[in-house]
Amino acid sequence: MDFDEMRKKMVKEQLVSRGISDRRTLDAFLKVARHIFVPPNLSASAYADNPLPIGFGQTISQPYMAALMTECLRLKGGEKVLEIGTGSGYQAAILAEIVSMVYSVERCEELAERSGNALNDLGYKNIEIETGDGTLGWEENAPYDAIIVTAGAPDIPKSLIRQLAEGGRLVIPVGDTHSQVLRVCVKDKYGAASDAVCGCTFVPLIGKEGWVAANG
Repeated sequence: MDFDEMRKKMVKEQLVSRGISDRRTLDAFLKVARHIFVPPNLSASAYADNPLPIGFGQTISQPYMAALMTECLRLKGGEKVLEIGTGSGYQAAILAEIVSMVYSVERCEELAERSGNALNDLGYKNIEIETGDGTLGWEENAPYDAIIVTAGAPDIPKSLIRQLAEGGRLVIPVGDTHSQVLRVCVKDKYGAASDAVCGCTFVPLIGKEGWVAANG
């Protein structure tokens, strides 16, 4: 199976054709081997135009949505980024190709370990993963130039806004547990304001400043 050709086709037909134009974003998606981050039995579908299950009730996002969220951060290189929801590790790898440092929080210990091993095997040295409540961010390394949240929240967590640097951008799906609107929040010295980008569907963001887990 020619994964390189499949990746090039994905970028051309799913990203460029839909308006993704940031060169850094496109280069990262051309480079990062998405098939490594999905279960082996789904590797043939790794570059398909849809999300895929990765276990523990979580998914790896549709390539276009991952690219759109990345582009919305308007990264220039050299930034320090916080990711909420490590999942498979794919989005962290994409970000790591562009920025100086990625801090990622994952609530599922097994997923954090699995994605950490995959990223280490690929040689990424600029990604740190912590298991914890992502709705509370990662205070120790704040402030962040950009924050990306890969799960749907009922509102933008105040902890994340607080940890966002002045001039920074936060991308997050906001809505109910079934559908959300992707929002970009920009922080300045007066506070933070967000704009809607498009409709989307993500798994719920579980945590103190998100949704309560089904088991409480």
